[in-house]
Amino acid sequence: MGANLDITEKLQNYINDFGLNLHPVQHEIINYNKTLGDIKRMQIDPTQCHFLHLIIKISNIKNVLEIGTFTGLSALSISLALPDEGKLIALDKNEETNKIALDFFKKANQDHKIQTIIKPALESLKDLKNNKFDMVFIDADKMNYKEYYEKSLELLSKGGLVIIDNVLWHGEVADEKNNDKFTINIREFNKFVSEDKRVEQIIIPLGDGMTVCRVL
Repeated sequence: MGANLDITEKLQNYINDFGLNLHPVQHEIINYNKTLGDIKRMQIDPTQCHFLHLIIKISNIKNVLEIGTFTGLSALSISLALPDEGKLIALDKNEETNKIALDFFKKANQDHKIQTIIKPALESLKDLKNNKFDMVFIDADKMNYKEYYEKSLELLSKGGLVIIDNVLWHGEVADEKNNDKFTINIREFNKFVSEDKRVEQIIIPLGDGMTVCRVL
C-alpha cells in the first residue's frame, strides 16, 4: 500500500488546475476575499467547491440548507450544481457580508435559487423546524457545531447528508499539546460524530477538513 501524499502548495495548485472549472463569479469571490486579510480564511478551498458540486450532482440533491455563508463562495458552488427548480436557504448573521454575497449571486444568475436569512443561525433553525432538506452544509461558528449538527439531523430524512467544514482545524486537532478552547471543541465534536450511530461518516482532507455524514 502506498504512503499518503504530503499535499504541498505546488501539488495543491496542480490539483486545482486539473479539477472542475470554476464559474467566473466564483473566481471573482476568491479574488475579492483575498483583499480582506486574515478573514479570507473563512472561505472554503476551491477543491471543496469542486467536491460540493459533484456530490450534489451525484446524489440528485435539490434542497439544501447552508449554515454560515460569508461572501457566498460555498453557497454559489452549491447553487450552480442544483437543478433549476432547486433551492438553497443560506443562514448568516452578518448583514454586510450578506449584501456582498447577494451581489455575487445575482451576477451569476443564481439569485432565484438562493434565499438568505440574516439572524443567529440557532434562531433560524428553530424557524425552519417544519422544513426538510436533502443536504445541510455547516461552516459557521465552531463553538456551536454540535447544536448545528443536532438541528441539522432533525431537518434531514433517511439518506440525507450533513457536511461539516473545518474539522481538521489547521491540523491542530491531532496535536495533543494544543488545548485551546476551539481546538478542544472541534476535537470533541469529531469524537461525538464518529460515535453517532444515527449516521455513517468519513473525514475528507480537503481544505481544512470536511466531515461527510449520511443519515441512516
